[in-house]
Amino acid sequence: MNKQDKDMNKINYQKELEKIIDDIDVSKPPRLLLHSCCAPCSSSVLEYLADYFDITVYYYNPNISPESEFEKRFAEQKRLIEELPVKNEVKLIKGVYRYEDFLDIAEGYEDAPEGGERCFRCYRMRLEKTAKLAHDEDFDYFCTTLSLSPLKNSQKINEIGFEVAEKYNTRWLPSDFKKKEGYKRSIELSREYNLYRQNFCGCVYSRNVEEKGE
Repeated sequence: MNKQDKDMNKINYQKELEKIIDDIDVSKPPRLLLHSCCAPCSSSVLEYLADYFDITVYYYNPNISPESEFEKRFAEQKRLIEELPVKNEVKLIKGVYRYEDFLDIAEGYEDAPEGGERCFRCYRMRLEKTAKLAHDEDFDYFCTTLSLSPLKNSQKINEIGFEVAEKYNTRWLPSDFKKKEGYKRSIELSREYNLYRQNFCGCVYSRNVEEKGE
């Protein structure tokens, strides 16, 4: 299959999201558990979705190292939620930080290229945890801010999202938040709120890539 054929087979998950939003009764917003990797990525996502959903942000990122970086990003996430004016109040849950959980899923994939199988396993780790919590706490949907980044594979993120939704008997909210200038808007909001914008994804492997300039 050539690149043109692959592109034709890609699903436009932003359009899938818009179909769901069109059917929402905004007077009774459904509960959404939104996994967030950081404040900058969540900024435009929250601005967009809070008009339609009752959102709880789930900051679960054991891939981030060192722990001081994890805490710094959490503090920025908390500050953004407190300061960002949105229609429906946004709540926040801080996930447990266990870096060994990330090391377990990365074992054997330490030398995988950035954006490859190690990253896919990291997506799955975080989305599984989010899906389980969404089921346990009876959320209507769960989702992630990960698709906002141009460096993240939104097709794979959504594929995993649907898989873990089926596993935990909950509903995945499809998305590709980088579309409709979502990523551009996140940069604007980051400047407006003076958010800390990290220069690496979070794990030691992504930091090494950034330091090498690869």
